[in-house]
Amino acid sequence: MMRRAGTLLLPLVAVFLVPFTLTGASVALTDISEQLDASLAATQWVVNAYSATFAGFMLITGALADRLGRRRVFVSGVALFAVCALISAVAQDIVVLDVARLISGIGAAATTTGASAVLAEAFTGQARSKVFGLFGTTIGIGLAFGPTLAGLLVDSWGWRAAFALPGVIGLGCVASYRSLPASRPAAARGQLDRAGGTLFTLALLLLIFALVEGPELGWGSAAVAGSLIASVALSGAFVAVERRVAEPLLDFRLFGTGRFLGLCLAVVAVVGLFGPLLTYLPAYFHAVAGMSTGEAGLSMVALTGPVLFIPLICGALVRWIPGSVQVVASLVLVAAGSAWLATGSSLLPALVVTGIGVAVAQGLLDGLAVDAVPSEHAGAAAGTFNTAKLTAETLGIAVVGAVLAARTGGRLSGPRFPEALHLTLWIFAGLCLVSAAATALLLRPRAAKPVAAAPEGERDAEAVAT
Repeated sequence: MMRRAGTLLLPLVAVFLVPFTLTGASVALTDISEQLDASLAATQWVVNAYSATFAGFMLITGALADRLGRRRVFVSGVALFAVCALISAVAQDIVVLDVARLISGIGAAATTTGASAVLAEAFTGQARSKVFGLFGTTIGIGLAFGPTLAGLLVDSWGWRAAFALPGVIGLGCVASYRSLPASRPAAARGQLDRAGGTLFTLALLLLIFALVEGPELGWGSAAVAGSLIASVALSGAFVAVERRVAEPLLDFRLFGTGRFLGLCLAVVAVVGLFGPLLTYLPAYFHAVAGMSTGEAGLSMVALTGPVLFIPLICGALVRWIPGSVQVVASLVLVAAGSAWLATGSSLLPALVVTGIGVAVAQGLLDGLAVDAVPSEHAGAAAGTFNTAKLTAETLGIAVVGAVLAARTGGRLSGPRFPEALHLTLWIFAGLCLVSAAATALLLRPRAAKPVAAAPEGERDAEAVAT
């Protein structure tokens, strides 16, 4: 019984740390920028480096967990994550901090995919369903209360505590690895798509580099222009590789399904806004409301709190209100909340509206995406959908950061910072409305067309063709 409890508890504790250090770090950005005398571009990498490698390595670490062993990948990921978190906590230079965060994202990817694989192997049937419900809830709690807990840590002990605590807890998880059942590598189902994983990660990192450094180095500089060109070329090569391999990391054929494409558009719009809000709103609270770091973290609960209970309500409402209708409504809510935030008035109610819209989408989109394709493609759909989600979040943070840097002179303070953030919020409000319209079209029920009776020979030919 104790061993089974450890098998459940250890992965849950570890995956809590992954979103905590993403959203928690955002609260500390202003303090980091001031104490390390770092520009906005350099400070952005604290979040962008972590989220980029996290998104880029999710595909390949999931495949490695099957081939090298679930426990091995999980423990290795937690160890890498923890060590890098502790290095972040003692960093005296922004470059050291950024590099540590870059490597930490790889550990976070291995931790998440490894934990999921460990739980899937250890539990079956109804127990597995309950365990993965806890798994999702734990990630939601880390995401929702990361800014709040980190804000309290920063107020009490400084920004380094936001990295030190996850590092220490992570090392404790590594020390307890024997509570996990040993796992053998699964029989290889095909060659690991190393080329696809490498091309995807490099293309994403180069694009983010261009977005982050463009305002500072100049968009026409050799480094930025070269990175953009290389990112486009690598992206094209990635698509070509994925269309050719037998077991692609990202199955582009799924986008031919209208419903799946519509759901991907919805999640891109939602997390493309939610990620930047989690990252830059704490600094906005500093600049506009004069809040302390702890107060800014507490205020973020208005945005993140609905994620904890709204998905349960939406799941129950599906009996009366179709999931597709709820998804479109969530996009409208997010657009309304973003526009309200852009006015700069009544911040907390605007955050609640935005948070409810995000929570509705978070509670429904994953399940609807898997249901949108035939059951034999469910695994590929889940992987592709999660990759789209993480990539949109990463790029959203980078794009908003680029706009802020270009319009504020590279600082997370001053009167131009709120103006720049308001501009991005208006843009996101418009994009969410466009996404709502496109998603509604792609998710609308399609009436079956009446088919005239055909001669027997033609029916046989049609049967063969299908």
